[in-house]
Amino acid sequence: MNALVLSLLALAGYLIAYNTYAKYISRKLFNLSNENPMPSHELNDGIDFVPAKKHIIFGHHFTTIAGLGPIVGPAIGIIWGWLPAFIWVFLGSIFMGAVHDFTTLVISARNQGKTIGDLTGDIISPSTRYAFQFIMQFLLFIILTVFAMIVGLLFVMYPESVFPVWMQIPIAVWLGWEINKGKNDLVYSIIAVTLMYLSVIAGTYIPITLPPLFGSSITSWTLILFVYVYFASTIPVHKLLQPRDYINSHQLLVAMALLFIGLIVAHPVITAPAINPAAWESGTDIPGLMPMMFITIACGAISGFHSLASTGTTVKQVDKEKDTLFVGYGSMILESMLAILVLMTIAGGLGLGLEKDGVVYTGYEAFNQHYQSWSTASGLGAKLEAFVVGSSNLMSSYGMPAIIGKSIIAVFIVSFANTTLDSAARIQRLSLQEIFKSREGKVVKPFDNRYVTTFIVVLAALLMTFAKPAAEGALILWPLFGSLNQLLAALALGIVTVYLYQKGKNILYTFLPMVAVLFVTVWSMILNIVNFIENKEVLLFILSVIIMLLTLWLIISSVYSVFMKKNNLMNAE
Repeated sequence: MNALVLSLLALAGYLIAYNTYAKYISRKLFNLSNENPMPSHELNDGIDFVPAKKHIIFGHHFTTIAGLGPIVGPAIGIIWGWLPAFIWVFLGSIFMGAVHDFTTLVISARNQGKTIGDLTGDIISPSTRYAFQFIMQFLLFIILTVFAMIVGLLFVMYPESVFPVWMQIPIAVWLGWEINKGKNDLVYSIIAVTLMYLSVIAGTYIPITLPPLFGSSITSWTLILFVYVYFASTIPVHKLLQPRDYINSHQLLVAMALLFIGLIVAHPVITAPAINPAAWESGTDIPGLMPMMFITIACGAISGFHSLASTGTTVKQVDKEKDTLFVGYGSMILESMLAILVLMTIAGGLGLGLEKDGVVYTGYEAFNQHYQSWSTASGLGAKLEAFVVGSSNLMSSYGMPAIIGKSIIAVFIVSFANTTLDSAARIQRLSLQEIFKSREGKVVKPFDNRYVTTFIVVLAALLMTFAKPAAEGALILWPLFGSLNQLLAALALGIVTVYLYQKGKNILYTFLPMVAVLFVTVWSMILNIVNFIENKEVLLFILSVIIMLLTLWLIISSVYSVFMKKNNLMNAE
């Protein structure tokens, strides 16, 4: 099987899905109309609620949801074989992930731009709002703490990425200034992206490192990142977040184009196994396919964080209701296409040459060398190495110098991780403010002040991150992330399902994905709880049980809400 052929088939499939299934459910479930008022106009405050052009908000939403997810997920998920990973990414995104992102975006747009947590209180019951908000806050807390450490680690791993990543800030501010003055955003964005890639080339010759703080350079970078994220998540969205994400969306398209050209020129044969025999043999440390693969590959197929992005920041910037299909559904399938490219880059590109301890491995031996066990492939460096090496091999096929190719991919990886970091902080601040709303709808003091609320969010994450040396405190909670993320996706689909039922719409389009994701996630969480008991992880065990109980509460409340409405209708008749 050829990696280029599979990539083209996936691309064609996504285009067909968008122009058939996506447009069908948008008409069937919502009948989108630009006559419907949007929160970005009704609640325009110049800070969080700011309307943006469709392609700009598409760029913001895509870079917010992507992060490292569609890279590291497939990069480790391929350990079970490229075929199950390919099927899950392709079908999961079309029928689950993109539906999840689009539907949560629309119902938030039709409810004053409220987050999915706040919507839970309106759609199901006021008490369930706090249950969902707790799960949201916990997931965002993990993301903020872990991604701060991860970006710091990436700066240490790829010092050549430091200069171009930080240069994105003044470039983005300049771009935002010009666009807000009414200048041609396409022309100026091209100039901005050109400046960014010039900084990438410069970065390869001026790698930047920091002296260690408390024995680690990761600590130094992490501390700086927390200071940055505080300011980045409090300033008006159109001054940094929108233009920076717009630049990063162009960076993504360039990176994907470079990989596609590499697939065309090298047209590598897939040397990774369709089904990895080692994953099925006894005595190996590789976990079973079910449910682990569906938790490991999240963002490329479906991710609960996306509903937080859709209803947290994105909905507050969408200009017209019909834009939600392109932004919500379109962003997800583009992210899924990125995940497919990552799979093909590793399945085919890694086999072009992998150097280990002075020995160059090719073909199946390259895959086997990297994925011979779970421990050799599951670290962050190992996850990224397979993608970086495979990408560099593809780019080298048409003459791209290896040092430049690796720098482009490194900057691409770090930029997307950094975007998720400050977007998560902004979403968590908005969610926390919703929790402290009074019955009159006003946020109680001091949480009505975005600077105070953001400080609380960032300080809590900072304290957790530095609970251990080298900013590794965040890793205490990391084992909960995968299952919690997918659980949130299932619960968000559940909220949408109840909403559609109340509106008299066909619920199968969201109900079936909800059941599937919920089944796999609960299975995974039960395995986690057993593992935490065996390893005497008391904190993780207690948190897991609390989350399971909150989930049960939300499910029971949802079912009760549906039956109450049904009984009311029958009594009315």
